Amino acid sequence: MMFKNYRAACAALASAVLVVSLSGCAAAVVGGAAVGGMMALDRRTVGTQVEDEGIELRAGNRIHGIYGDKVHVNVTSYNRQVLLTGEVPSAEVRDAVEKTVAAEQNVRSVVNDLAVMPNSTIGQRSNDTFITGKVRASLVDAKDLSANSFKVVTERNVVYLMGRVSQREAGRATAIARGITGVSKVVRVFEYLTEEEAASLNAGKQAKPANAVNGEVPETRPAQ
Repeated sequence: MMFKNYRAACAALASAVLVVSLSGCAAAVVGGAAVGGMMALDRRTVGTQVEDEGIELRAGNRIHGIYGDKVHVNVTSYNRQVLLTGEVPSAEVRDAVEKTVAAEQNVRSVVNDLAVMPNSTIGQRSNDTFITGKVRASLVDAKDLSANSFKVVTERNVVYLMGRVSQREAGRATAIARGITGVSKVVRVFEYLTEEEAASLNAGKQAKPANAVNGEVPETRPAQ
C-alpha cells in the first residue's frame, strides 16, 4: 500500500511541476504528512534536505535575476552537490552561472552539464517532465530499490540520476531508466555507499560513505 500511495504522489508531483513550468506562477500544495513521510525515508538528514531546497531556491532566483529568459537553467541539489542542466547562449555564460552557484551558501560542489544552445521549447520541457514521472514510477515498482534514495532530473530526453546509493542500486536504477521509452541517455551523479551502509540507512540509521574523509564526500562527476 505504501508503494501505491508513493507512486500516486510521484504522479501528482510530476503533474504539479508540469503546471508550474507552463504557467510560471502556479503553486503546488502537498499534504504535510505525505511530505514528512518522504523526507523521513530520504537518505539525507532532514537538515540537509532543507539546505538542498534552499540552495535550489536561492541559486535559481539569482540566475533568473541576472539573466532572465536569456537562459534556461535547472538547479538540482542533492546532499549539497549541485547539478546544473539546461541551456545557455555561450560558454562564458555557462562558466559564469557555475561560479554564481558555487558561491551560494552550503554548496559543496557543482556538476555543470549546461549546454550551449538555444533554450528548449515548452513542448520539450513537458516531455522531459513526463519522462521523469515514468522513471520515478518505475523506481517505485522495483521492489529491490528504495525509490526515495534517488532524485531524477530529465533534460532534452537525458535522464540524470542523483542519490546516495550502492553500486548495485546504481546499476539497477540505470537499467530501469534506460528502459523507459524516450530516454536517449542516462547520466549518473551518485555518491556511493556499501550495501551494508545502504541497508543501515534504510533502517533509519545514519552512516557515512566508505570513501568519506572527515565526514565529507568527494565530488562525484557525471558518468554515462
